[in-house]
Amino acid sequence: MADRLTTDEVKHIASLARIGMTNDEVEQMRDQLSNILEHFDTLNELDVSNVEPTAQSIDVSNVLRDDVARDSLPLDDVLANAPRTEGDRIRVRAVLEE
Repeated sequence: MADRLTTDEVKHIASLARIGMTNDEVEQMRDQLSNILEHFDTLNELDVSNVEPTAQSIDVSNVLRDDVARDSLPLDDVLANAPRTEGDRIRVRAVLEE
């Protein structure tokens, strides 16, 4: 069975996830995460040597529709719904540094 998580380990996990936690929340999360890890220990005891690896437990298939070209919306309607415009374009904040 897995050892219980320490308070420092839970604080480190919270830091990685950028989650602020009170000391009470850390203790609660320590118990909950430790219990989850104990369940994984139980699963590790199962013999799965004859089970074929799979990403899905049931067959999955994509349901696609035909791609049909159609007229676009009028430019004025599109620009009317944009939060910021510049001329006949939608203005967005830069997402990449130059």
